[in-house]
Parts: sequence; C-alpha cells; structure tokens
Amino acid sequence: MSSPSTTRTASPPRTAPAAVRRVSPAGRPRQIGRRSGLTASGFLAPFAVLFLSMMVAPICYAIYQSFFTVHRAGLFGGAQSTEFAGLSNYADAFKDHDFIASIVRVVLLGCVQVPVMLGLALLLALLLDSRSARLRKTFRLTFFLPYALPGAIAAVMWSFLLVKDLSPFTGPLSHLGIHTDFLSPSWVPVSIGNMITWGWTGYNMLIVYSALQTIPAEVMEAAALDGCTGWRLAWAVKIPLVRPALVLTTVFSIIGTAQMYTEPAVLVGARIPGVDPKFTPIMNTTLGMDVGGQNLAAAESVVLALITLVLSFGFLKYNQRKGAMA
Repeated sequence: MSSPSTTRTASPPRTAPAAVRRVSPAGRPRQIGRRSGLTASGFLAPFAVLFLSMMVAPICYAIYQSFFTVHRAGLFGGAQSTEFAGLSNYADAFKDHDFIASIVRVVLLGCVQVPVMLGLALLLALLLDSRSARLRKTFRLTFFLPYALPGAIAAVMWSFLLVKDLSPFTGPLSHLGIHTDFLSPSWVPVSIGNMITWGWTGYNMLIVYSALQTIPAEVMEAAALDGCTGWRLAWAVKIPLVRPALVLTTVFSIIGTAQMYTEPAVLVGARIPGVDPKFTPIMNTTLGMDVGGQNLAAAESVVLALITLVLSFGFLKYNQRKGAMA
C-alpha cells in the first residue's frame, strides 16, 4: 500500500527590498530647525532691508558727513571742494550757542513735562483699573483720542486756543485778575509742554493699563484679604508691579522729548512772535542745513543722538541697578 505523495509548490522568489534611507532621530529636528530658520528669515528680510536702508544707512552717512567740510570759492557759490575736517565740526557744534541753548531748553522742559505726563497717565490707568470704574471702554477711547489726532493738526488747534485775542481761557482768567498771554516768550515752554502732555498722556496710559491687566488675580485677592484696598492697594501693590511699564514709558518719553519738533515748528509757521525758530535742537539743525551748513548739522545730529542715547540708557541702567538692590 503506497503512501500518498505530498506535492509541494515552489514559493515565488523573494525580491530583495530596495534600500531604505533611514534618517536618524537627531537629523529630523535639524532639518525642521533649518526650515523654520529659513521661513523666519524670509519674513524678517523686508524689515531688515527697510531698517538698513532707512535707519542704518542715514545714520552712517550723517557720521561720515560730520567729518568733512565744504569750501566754496566766490561770493555766489562758485567751485567747491570737500575736505576732511576731523573733529572740527564737533568743536563748532559745542561752540554754537543756539544749539547748546536749545538742548538746555528741551532738557529743562522734559524734566517738568515728562513726570507730569506720566503721573497723569498712571492716575488715569489706576482709575480705569479700579473695581468701581464704569464705562471703561468709553473713557479709555476718550483718553486715547488726542494721541490718534495728528500732531500737526493738534498743534494748529492749540495755536488758536492759546492766541490771546481768540483763546477761550484768557477771558475767564482776566475776570479773575490774571492777564496772561500763553504765547509770550515766558509762557511758550509751558504751552508747548501742555500740547505734548495732552497728546501723549493717553498713549502712555494704555501701556500702563495693559500692565495692570496682567497682574495675577491671586495677588489682588491676597491683598484684599489683608485689608489692602483703594489707594493703599494702588500704592503698595499695583504701582510696584507695573514698574517695568513705567520705566518703558519714561525711556520712550526721553527719546520723544529729544526729538521734539512738530509743536514748536507749527507755532513758528503760524508766525507766533514768542516762539524761537531754534527752539529745539532739531529745529536749530534744520535751519543750519538750509543755509548750507550740512556738515555742521550732521555733527550736531550725532551729538544729539549720543545725548539721547546716554540719557535713555543711563535711566534704564539706573532702574535695573535699583531693582537689583531692592
């Protein structure tokens, strides 16, 4: 009896799999990081081009021009030659009494106007942040509207409000025995400071108010449990916690004060007799360029930039050191 034969079917030949390229786990993050870096660079490229062409290039050109001087032959502007002058333009800048007087004038104005403006901004921000405040959005928009108004238009408006014969303030003050001309030489710095305070208080208020909104609720609840409410809460808790915002607004205000131009320039254009055409350093530099002193004006611009840099960063470093010691 024969056993049944078992038949085996041959299996198809197996083909060797193609070589698979394996990427190590460490290589994938590198590729992703490179792609993210290229994407970020692509988005930043337009800003970098504008920053280099509109900020860095003019600054470098001004520094370059400050080391040269132009000599003209003839009374009516004949042939001219440009020569290297070294630091002579900077020496002439410090000998320019109008330029030094404008710097002193702006510094004194800023020492009074900036604290008043930031104090009002802090007060308004605290009032808006209080629990008893009503119509917060309405008041916030109302306080911000002066900043939304262009500076030139605001200066024109104030020039009409402060003219002695047109001002609505001179009449009531005269009935009180106060006869004041707000555009007289002695009152012009006060009037210009009022214009700047009116225009920028709302802007600084929003920065401080935004910082107040970031205070944790747990801190406020703990202060309330300790019986800290009202102005005591604002002085002991809120103001110390928004100190970085106050430092930031102060630095911005220092830079803005050094760049003051619009308000006094509009008053000069309105032919207000009490306003000096060289009231600010920028106005003095602009007049110097109009009479062909572009090299001296470049030196004065560099000096003004260095003074602004020293004041702003000096104040910033002082507060950082004071905060570290506290």
